[in-house]
Amino acid sequence: MTQRAKIDTDVSEAEAVGPPVVHRPAGLTSAEVAERVARGEVNDVPVRSSRSTTDIVRANVFTRFNAIIGVLWVIMLFVAPIQDSLFGFVIIANTGIGIVQELRAKKTLDGLAVIGEAKPTVRRDGVAAELSTSEIVLGDLIELGPGDKVVVDGEVAEADSLEIDESLLTGEADPVVKKPGDRMMSGSFVVAGGGAFTATKVGREAYAAQLAEEASRFTLVHSELRTGISTILKYVTWMMIPTAIGLVISQLVVKDDNFKDAVARTVGGIVPMIPEGLVLLTSVAFAIGVVRLGRKQCLVQELPAIEGLARVDVVCLDKTGTLTEGGMDVTELRPLNGSDETYVRKVLGALGESDPRPNASLQAIIDAYPDTVEWRCTEALPFSSARKYSGAAFSEGNGENSRWLLGAPDVLLPTGDPTLTEIDHLNEQGLRVLLLARTANELDSPEVATGAHPTALVVLEQRLRPDAADTLAYFADQNVDTKVISGDNAVSVGAVAGKLDMPGAANTVDARTLPADREEMAKVLDENAVFGRVTPQQKRDMVAALQSHGHTVAMTGDGVNDVLALKDADIGVSMGSGSEATRAVAQIVLLNNSFATLPSVVAEGRRVIGNITRVATLFLTKTVYSVLLAVLVVCSQVEYPFLPRHLTLLSTLTIGVPAFFLALAPNKERAKPHFVRRVMRYAIPGGVIAAAATFTTYLLARHHYSGEGALEAETSAATLTLFLVSMWVLAIVARPYTWWRLTLVATMGGAFVLVLVVPWLQDFFALKLVGTTLPWAAVAIAAAGGLLLEVAWKWVDRRFPA
Repeated sequence: MTQRAKIDTDVSEAEAVGPPVVHRPAGLTSAEVAERVARGEVNDVPVRSSRSTTDIVRANVFTRFNAIIGVLWVIMLFVAPIQDSLFGFVIIANTGIGIVQELRAKKTLDGLAVIGEAKPTVRRDGVAAELSTSEIVLGDLIELGPGDKVVVDGEVAEADSLEIDESLLTGEADPVVKKPGDRMMSGSFVVAGGGAFTATKVGREAYAAQLAEEASRFTLVHSELRTGISTILKYVTWMMIPTAIGLVISQLVVKDDNFKDAVARTVGGIVPMIPEGLVLLTSVAFAIGVVRLGRKQCLVQELPAIEGLARVDVVCLDKTGTLTEGGMDVTELRPLNGSDETYVRKVLGALGESDPRPNASLQAIIDAYPDTVEWRCTEALPFSSARKYSGAAFSEGNGENSRWLLGAPDVLLPTGDPTLTEIDHLNEQGLRVLLLARTANELDSPEVATGAHPTALVVLEQRLRPDAADTLAYFADQNVDTKVISGDNAVSVGAVAGKLDMPGAANTVDARTLPADREEMAKVLDENAVFGRVTPQQKRDMVAALQSHGHTVAMTGDGVNDVLALKDADIGVSMGSGSEATRAVAQIVLLNNSFATLPSVVAEGRRVIGNITRVATLFLTKTVYSVLLAVLVVCSQVEYPFLPRHLTLLSTLTIGVPAFFLALAPNKERAKPHFVRRVMRYAIPGGVIAAAATFTTYLLARHHYSGEGALEAETSAATLTLFLVSMWVLAIVARPYTWWRLTLVATMGGAFVLVLVVPWLQDFFALKLVGTTLPWAAVAIAAAGGLLLEVAWKWVDRRFPA
């Protein structure tokens, strides 16, 4: 739908050859603005808000498991030596690390948000200036152009062929023509034309303000990873409660003559059931990811986007602004049908002057052919991605009137026109071609292009991004398919992709030939890589078609025609210089406008997901064997074999320290779905084998040792077995080996040996191997457990593939 823009006809004949007289509202005065600010009539909704410092501290300190461990820690401080309370100090350190890392992430996000904040143009005292959204007051006059987002509710004051897309609010895809007096809703955006509106509702009263505020909050939720961990913790809690109660009763009965030792061993059985470090490491991994990406000028508006990009297997690219730089250069002007080149240059100059908000193509024409005539523009038809052309009508000052169209030749010309053959040759060279055509029809007529007379071809050269080829090569190497989806001519787009050595660049498709059926469209998309003449609605349909075939789709773009597709894609990526609307709906904004930053985001996501999946196996194996050991102790009515100090030592050496390094290491493996299933299929057999091996050693030790100090000897033997099996789990999780991973495993093993051989460490941790028979038996049982682990995990890989 288009709106015919009529210029004021109450102009004298003397003025008819000059610029039209336009009486624009001046907007609020400075005094009126000050008065409204004093009354609190300001747009006080923040553009983007990270969690407050108080929220971060509260979220890290006041957790369910911190409460449980805190109570147990206080108890241990009263009933046992300080070494049995070490687990409490570890939790304090972990919580502190989590808070510090999230505060770093908050600082990074807040700083980038200021850089990326949209600044609407507000007219005050007759002067237009860019202001932050928080400076807008009730009654302000806000100017609009293509791609601008409507930031507050209002009423149209000026309209120059103004077309608004309200699909993000109403679901209706067709643009709505707005006239003076019409209502404007925040959250909509301009697709064509321009104008201005008066703010009638600001702050939290605006239609989309609350929605926008919530959508842009700093959050670590709503991701498969976080949801999966929450699910695991829920089941751990329900499993832990009855087991812990049984253990408490059992130890009080068994140790009826030593209450303090019974309490210490009960706590020693409960504490390792809690995978407290898993939540911490997940938060730290995400927070560090934000900081790393922030250093590369990448604003992550929703943290799960880091995770989402790690799962992406198809990236849809908009050519302009992604593979090519925004600017263009006119390389040639070819008059057609005997047209006079001097006159054509005048027409192009006038067309450039008629559009106050030129796109990249028109800006190149303005630079090449500045307006040198004083023709009066009497009608204007702004460019639309759906139409693929713009237009204007002029009174040329000599009594002659003319109407002109400028846009895609294959849209303006009928199929089979001989001019198209000439254009195809240019497109095959990767050049962009616009057709200047004269029409006798009214510009607001649906048939405006019918019978248009070709006048000239404008040949434009696009500037390739120097880093685009390397980025495309990266995605190809990572088995991520790339699809170029552009509104330009398919042949031209394919030629540009070919220059960048993009895989499948030769397979080009004109989107006008795409089937409407989603299943059929998905097949075409799977088989081809370059698509031209794509409408905004088709971009959206193509994303949906790819998703219907199980693909995780990322969409990049910078223009208003990309908004719908960006919103529907699994991950939307906008350029920082893109339209306000695209930045608003995208989860990731590349503030440096560099497509080359995207591999860093993908790599960061893969690092987070792959490594958290890896280390989660360590934490949950410990939870499984801790619960099973407690159950076995309760059923056997024996003393729990470990004090808290023993399991603190084991957890630190086999899980805590290694997990921290493994969680932050590079990881290029594409993230896979079903996080909980993938982790538990290893953790359950690992935990069962560790518990069985450890309890077997403990029972053998109880029969082998007797007399004073027997329990310490039994505990030492059981600890040795559990340590060796846990180290075997760590060695499997650390694969594939690199020098630093081997060093890490060896260092942890060496630290345990040091505890066993240094006298004061033996006393501190109450570990002393007695004799040679049981210690070597413990090693043999651990070795058998390790071999069983290898067999079990290989069987799991075959039986339950990821």
